[in-house]
Amino acid sequence: MFSLIVLLLATTLGLRLLGRLGVRRFASWPISAAHALALLLVVTASAHFVPAGVAFMPNHADMVAMVPPFVPLPALMVYVTGVLELLGAAGLVLTATRRAAGVALAILFVLLLPANVYAALAGVPLQGAPATPLWVRIPEQVLYITIALWAARSTGAPLTRAPRARSAAR
Repeated sequence: MFSLIVLLLATTLGLRLLGRLGVRRFASWPISAAHALALLLVVTASAHFVPAGVAFMPNHADMVAMVPPFVPLPALMVYVTGVLELLGAAGLVLTATRRAAGVALAILFVLLLPANVYAALAGVPLQGAPATPLWVRIPEQVLYITIALWAARSTGAPLTRAPRARSAAR
């Protein structure tokens, strides 16, 4: 889990440095963070599709083990959330969809929180390593939610629409 935070922060810093060197795509911190979160999501989503025999990274079986017992069809849910993470990653890198993707990802991260709580409290190992403690998982989810919403705001559009003004002439 710590390596994911390092990946996110290092990528954000690297992309922002490119912005300072003249790459207009990364001209701001929120946009650099949006792209870094997209990279992180591609990495984490890949685990949702890795066969159980693969041992050098988390795999589908690891992800299924994290799903709380009250969630129906856990194997299918792991595939669905993997697809949603990939779609969210694609949405973050496109300016036109960044706002919607950021909000949708924040909601997804909130919905995934029970799986993280369950995995921590039930001691579900990941890749054979001991379960990540809850005191690490919760702040990590909060970080992802914060960056997703920060990225959503980077488009310049408000997160909510202002009410339309009524025309004076009727």
